[in-house]
Amino acid sequence: MLRIEFAPADLVRLRFAHSPMVEVVTSLFVLNRPDRFWMYDGWRRSVGPALAGTPLPTLRALAAAPSCEVPDFLTPVPSGARPTLDEELRVIADTPLELVAEEAYRSWAGWPAPPEVARFDTDPAGALAELVREIRQYFTLAIAPFWPRLRAAAEGEIARRALTAAERGPRALVRGLHPGLDWDGTALLLGSAKERRGSLDGHPLALLPAAFAGSRVYSMTEAPTGRALWYAPRGYGRLWDSPVPRGSAADPATPVGSLSGPLPVEPPPALAALLGPTRAAVLTLLAVPHSTGEVADTLRLAPATASHHLTTLRDAGLVVGERFGRRLRYLRTGLGEQLGVGIGAPPARRP
Repeated sequence: MLRIEFAPADLVRLRFAHSPMVEVVTSLFVLNRPDRFWMYDGWRRSVGPALAGTPLPTLRALAAAPSCEVPDFLTPVPSGARPTLDEELRVIADTPLELVAEEAYRSWAGWPAPPEVARFDTDPAGALAELVREIRQYFTLAIAPFWPRLRAAAEGEIARRALTAAERGPRALVRGLHPGLDWDGTALLLGSAKERRGSLDGHPLALLPAAFAGSRVYSMTEAPTGRALWYAPRGYGRLWDSPVPRGSAADPATPVGSLSGPLPVEPPPALAALLGPTRAAVLTLLAVPHSTGEVADTLRLAPATASHHLTTLRDAGLVVGERFGRRLRYLRTGLGEQLGVGIGAPPARRP
């Protein structure tokens, strides 16, 4: 059990952010452990051919450390809510070289370090420059094609948590964050293989939703840049569903509340019986924020039909529209989450 001192006063300084580098690092975990992260099989198949011809030896060596720990300097705690990859890479590049070498070696403590890690001792500046170059290349191949949906999922998670805090108070925000995380009023309690204690040490706690985190919560309790927890946003299991291309929408003459053919998104039967299959499918889909056009595309609906269902769900208090940049996307409210218990949770364990 990891115990992080966290008093009610720390709630005031709690903040959210979405970090490109946390997505990079957690996605590397996904690549290295397909047995544990099987729900990302579609993503692995998609990026596999491009990555097969791209060695990335330094990045892979740090991400595949036998200790299962990654150097903290790779994931600097963001100073803002929406850092770019360039901003985070500048922080990484400015890390003191002695700290870079120390953390790189620590991740391989007890095992023979590969040449790529040993280089941090003999040529730390060169090794760090190569690492930054490899991160850019990896991000371009494996993350950038999916970045809009990753960012949208994180934005939706942040907005949903804000709604939770407004509706039920800030304590509900912390206690409902993840099944493996609890708060007893004085400390955050996180399941761990060994007993450990941590402290915020004067830092605010940053909560970093990361689509590649899977079912785990990761902690940073000693990094010079701050303290953070990484966890997956609600509905992350649906992020890898391929959207239906535009142009395949149902005939505009299709009656409101119905679809011709099978539903591309299958809602729970009880919810479909209550709301109707199409409206239930819309609510199911909104485990991750979607715009009206995205709902129409994914569910093969005419845009006017999608707009009608979203308006009805909004008027019933089940969804809310939030601005993400220039786009208006819809996500479920607390009431919508309660109505669809289990909707958007990770897929059931494979047999």
